[in-house]
Amino acid sequence: MRKILLLSDTHSYIDDRILEYASQADEVWHAGDIGDIKVSETLKKTVPVFKAVYGNIDGTEIRKEFPLNLRFFCEKVDVWMTHIGGYPGKYAPIIREEIKLNPPKLFICGHSHILKVMNDKKLHLLHMNPGAIGIYGFHRVRTMLRFEVNQETIQNLEVIEFIR
Repeated sequence: MRKILLLSDTHSYIDDRILEYASQADEVWHAGDIGDIKVSETLKKTVPVFKAVYGNIDGTEIRKEFPLNLRFFCEKVDVWMTHIGGYPGKYAPIIREEIKLNPPKLFICGHSHILKVMNDKKLHLLHMNPGAIGIYGFHRVRTMLRFEVNQETIQNLEVIEFIR
């Protein structure tokens, strides 16, 4: 079993509350718009496994270290993470065909700053967008997700909220 902390859209912001949750996780996954490379460096020091993709605001340094799309297995769960991915019924054009041909079990994206977890019944996958945990943007509540992956099961999903 793996304890996962999923976040996105830090926009160069990290604080002790985020790091407290990160220190309780086995893995932290970041769905893009990291901002400053210091954010990823800090998270890497806090958690045994750190995975990330770059987002539209991320510069050259972050784009050299992290890919646009990341496909991997966590336990027996096929995960696909990208920054701009859309959501069931409205996937981004850049990934639309591939996700239909080869859907993962868990599809993760960021970008919208809107927390969304939903099943795609057509493709038989779970879609997660953790919202935005940074302080930049229109959102009033900063959010991230915590869950566990146990073999083929995604369980104990929890929304973590901080009021700005």
